[in-house]
Amino acid sequence: MFSPLSALLGVFSLDIGIDLGTANTLVLVRGKGTVINEPSVVAINKKTKKVLAIGAAAKRMVGRTPANIVAVRPLKDGVISDFDVTEQMLQYFIARVHQQFGRIPRPRIVIGIPSGVTEVEKMAVHDAARNAGAREAHLIEEPMAAAIGAGLPVTDATGSMIVDIGGGTTEVAVISLGGIVVSRSIRIAGDEMDQEIVLYARQKHNLLIGERMAEEVKIAAGSAYPLPEEKMVTLRGRDLVTGLPKSIEISSVEVREAISGSVSAIVEAVRTTIEETPPELVADLMTHGIALAGGGALLAGLPERLGHETKMHVYRAEDPLTCVVRGTGQALEELEILQKVEVPVQYARPLR
Repeated sequence: MFSPLSALLGVFSLDIGIDLGTANTLVLVRGKGTVINEPSVVAINKKTKKVLAIGAAAKRMVGRTPANIVAVRPLKDGVISDFDVTEQMLQYFIARVHQQFGRIPRPRIVIGIPSGVTEVEKMAVHDAARNAGAREAHLIEEPMAAAIGAGLPVTDATGSMIVDIGGGTTEVAVISLGGIVVSRSIRIAGDEMDQEIVLYARQKHNLLIGERMAEEVKIAAGSAYPLPEEKMVTLRGRDLVTGLPKSIEISSVEVREAISGSVSAIVEAVRTTIEETPPELVADLMTHGIALAGGGALLAGLPERLGHETKMHVYRAEDPLTCVVRGTGQALEELEILQKVEVPVQYARPLR
């Protein structure tokens, strides 16, 4: 799998770690750190099928495009829903790395994928990376990558628990001796919270708001546990009764009520995972606590809510947004770790 030729090329190439997320894609270059952190959004002309913009430029177009232009997310619930667009997005980000650091040999790429994906979904990610210009493509489960990036002792004979809350999926895993002992992956995370806020505004206030406004409200006033000081936030959208623009103020209490379904589902996933964990490892978790990673870990009050529900110490990992991509970078640095934690792909289609 790790050939001498590949090792020689690795001396000259800048190997890449990618957190291919539903909401954001982060790219790390070995020895350089995280160099790209952009939304996983692609703007396409529906008539010509031409890609017009990728990343931050494409996200600015969401909800603001004419009929012939559509801004799409090629990943849904953490897995590829549009293979060709994902491939073009990966090619774009790899080309950005080339522009930044000069033309380099085809890189070795490590990509984080959700735990519990099917063989077909694994092949789609693997093939997209190879067709986008990778010399080698290696897959690593996101909770494992997040645990490595969070500095947990994943290869030790001790239990570590990571809860990685992204845009499309929440990954919960108990890790010991370089393997995942118990895991749970639910397709409820940050995007689902945004949808709940959209639905709440429609049902409670007859106000139609967009996903971007919902995300802004979640970041500004979302919480999973009562705040020491509750906040007020403004919702702007279209009045469903008059059809005219309207803005209202709602409290962080209402936002917490709106996203309570998603938060409860995440809490239940953590509780169920703990219930299925061997007692020796549970004892380790009680000693070391539970680490939170991913953008969803930044939700105010989430460590307190999970700590209250599980009776354990729950803490945010350092820089939770970049845990997965930092984990892929460490796997690139230490090939022994990569060989231990890599997800095998049973079959890969020939390159196009």
